Amino acid sequence: MGPHVADLTITSEDYEAGGRMPDRLAKDGGNEAPRFAVSGVPEDAVELALVVHDPDAPMARGFTHWVVYGLPAVDGPIDPSVGRAAPTSAGEPGWYGPQPPQGHGDHHYYAWVYALSEPVTGEPTREAFLDRNAGSILEQNRIVGTYSR
Repeated sequence: MGPHVADLTITSEDYEAGGRMPDRLAKDGGNEAPRFAVSGVPEDAVELALVVHDPDAPMARGFTHWVVYGLPAVDGPIDPSVGRAAPTSAGEPGWYGPQPPQGHGDHHYYAWVYALSEPVTGEPTREAFLDRNAGSILEQNRIVGTYSR
């Protein structure tokens, strides 16, 4: 049986679901990290994980823009400073704003929140996290924003 997705939600103060992300979040537009909030966190969750990923990037596995583990399993704003940042596809931890190729059209930025029954060990990449921790995902949900240059 797959993870339940009816209760956990993620929203952003910076853009509407399906809407265009503001230029200030882009790598060359200020590189400000987007602000997110969650609700419906399961009572038995021990931590949250946040992953922002662009599957439209012209790379075999897309491009991961942000990975944060160890976030408190509570409803409200997500404060990434209390979590552990893991490497993005650029190889460094922390927010790496959108930077799609010029003229490549709209890219979709999936901001996933995962409610976990077990803590994540270390700072795995997005792929390693999904491989190793899939069994501890109680619920998951996402908000998708778009960006193009």
